[in-house]
Amino acid sequence: MTTDPIADIIIRIKNAHMARHATVEVPFSKIKKSLADILVEEGYISAAVVKEGTPFNTLVLTLKYIGRLPAINEVKRLSKPGRRLYAPAKQLPRALGGYGITIISTSKGVMTDKKARKENIGGELLCQIW
Repeated sequence: MTTDPIADIIIRIKNAHMARHATVEVPFSKIKKSLADILVEEGYISAAVVKEGTPFNTLVLTLKYIGRLPAINEVKRLSKPGRRLYAPAKQLPRALGGYGITIISTSKGVMTDKKARKENIGGELLCQIW
């Protein structure tokens, strides 16, 4: 078990893409589910389904490919357990000049940088995906 669940899910997705897998399973948590829901909403993965299990639930992510290329080119973890990064709404970074997304944990839940700017909310910078 890793101590950083966000790094765990984004690296599992990246590794599964590199190995050309159709799906990837990750241990379930609320933060991973909300992160996966954003990735589905933004079109980076096809589906995120919770699979009920006996010892614990898992999150099954259906990966998305555009032709033969993965929909996710790169992921970058911003805030780490040893060094947390926070930003106000006006200083939220844009991933790849606006082509990617920055995922932020706010007081109103996990959301993209675009939605946080629209609602004028800052928070912890989780990761960038493009």
